[in-house]
Amino acid sequence: MTDLLIRGATVVDGTGAPGRVADVAVAGGRVEAVDDRLPRGARREIDASGLVLAPGFIDMHSHSDLHVLVERDHTAKVSQGVTTEVLGQDGLSYAPVDDTTLPAIRQAVAGWNGDPDGFDWNWRSVGEYLDRLDEGIAVNACYLVPQGTVRMLAMGWDDRPPTEAELDRQRELVATAMREGAVGMSSGLTYAPGMYAGDDELVELCRVVASFGGFYAPHHRSYGAGALEAYAQMVEVSRRSGCPLHLAHATMNFGVNAGRAPELLRLLDDAIAGGCDITLDTYPYLPGSTTLAALLPSWASEGGPAAILARLADAPTRERIRRVLEVEGSDGCHGVPVEWDTIEISGSRDPSAVGRTVAALAAASGRSPFEVFADLLVADELGTTILQHVGHEDNVQTIMRHPAHTGGSDGLLPLAAAGGAAKPHPRAWGTFPRYLGRYVRELGVLSLEECVAHLTGRAARRLKLADRGLVRPGFHADLVLFDPDTVRDTATFDEPRQRPEGIPYVFVGGVAVIDDGAHTGSLPGRSLRRAPDGSTR
Repeated sequence: MTDLLIRGATVVDGTGAPGRVADVAVAGGRVEAVDDRLPRGARREIDASGLVLAPGFIDMHSHSDLHVLVERDHTAKVSQGVTTEVLGQDGLSYAPVDDTTLPAIRQAVAGWNGDPDGFDWNWRSVGEYLDRLDEGIAVNACYLVPQGTVRMLAMGWDDRPPTEAELDRQRELVATAMREGAVGMSSGLTYAPGMYAGDDELVELCRVVASFGGFYAPHHRSYGAGALEAYAQMVEVSRRSGCPLHLAHATMNFGVNAGRAPELLRLLDDAIAGGCDITLDTYPYLPGSTTLAALLPSWASEGGPAAILARLADAPTRERIRRVLEVEGSDGCHGVPVEWDTIEISGSRDPSAVGRTVAALAAASGRSPFEVFADLLVADELGTTILQHVGHEDNVQTIMRHPAHTGGSDGLLPLAAAGGAAKPHPRAWGTFPRYLGRYVRELGVLSLEECVAHLTGRAARRLKLADRGLVRPGFHADLVLFDPDTVRDTATFDEPRQRPEGIPYVFVGGVAVIDDGAHTGSLPGRSLRRAPDGSTR
């Protein structure tokens, strides 16, 4: 018997085709039928007149690796209509690890995710991490094997080329992760230790990924000075390795790149015309977000967290770091001399610092901005998070129109340290309704059908999801119902943890997780793993 019958919705199916009013039947967790008028007899019916029924949104760049296991209702994402996330981003995540690297990884990404007391870190391999997800999560999740974590396992935090034995070890770790279900590999090439890998090393690892049918998702070496050269490097890695390329949060930021998005798209179009398989994701906001420690020059991060803190405690080295940051342009800050009035503290053990720029904190305390920067890093043990106000609206709109574009929140959901405070980027709560409300309804940058295709069907193709991402008979019933006239993000930089409006129903595998606007507490999500045939199931 039909479990659910959704009547009279405007079905926007994820292909880009015009929406049409139809009934949709769901049975056994899958779409059973899509037709103009289906017979009655379902266990439940929903009158969806005036609502749009779309495939559940796919967040192609998520940092929920820990959050999905700690705050398991995952309201931030599922309330947006997200039904699948891609974890393991930016080359740093929690698998594969061993007993030595796990504590270092936890400290390195504490600013992104937090590091909750008493949490059970009962996995070491990618397969074991995916098994942990399968114990119950609100949305589905894919995983990218993180290249920085792999490098740390094979050769620590050293800034040097790998020996042949170390390269073999990295190849082995990547291959094992792919066999266990990873869909590809990520890199964070402005984050230690992944940033120490040369392009030849990346090519070798990407060849392994390609052999399993996966893709490469780099946070490349610069989004500021040298951004186009950095994009071109990643295209060349893809070309040499034969590995499909998915460019993470593909933005053109900082003053040097104002108005230069068309140059990026010409580069990508030329590569695609030449046979490269390239996609990208973006978030619909101007500021970026990362850790304060990410601004450090690469040489200052060699050796890991303890070595960084030792350098900050050494006066001559501290002065050398200051000069690189403020005068020369740190590679950790994308080659651009830091502008302290663009760096806003979004998470710290010092609640009074949160929501204020480094420049403002310096003026209020009588210290230099660099002293504030260094003192915060030491006090927070490198766990400080920031917003960087460096984006350009014309670049954001130009890139999101590209046919290779998909949506990714890049949303940080940190668990605040005891006594501290966190005011994360609102994109963690608002990305997908912001696309629909601001960029479709208000600005008309994309049509509704085209935007939904970016957020669903196109993302599913990149992930090789065999039967998700479209409203089609036989496909998994990962579905969202929203009101096209009222859907909007309400999360702001002052109040970032705010649920969107206009999304009353979200189904994961046919199970209602958001029902008439309320979270049901259901946890029907699971890991989606790369299968031997290259598809993801």
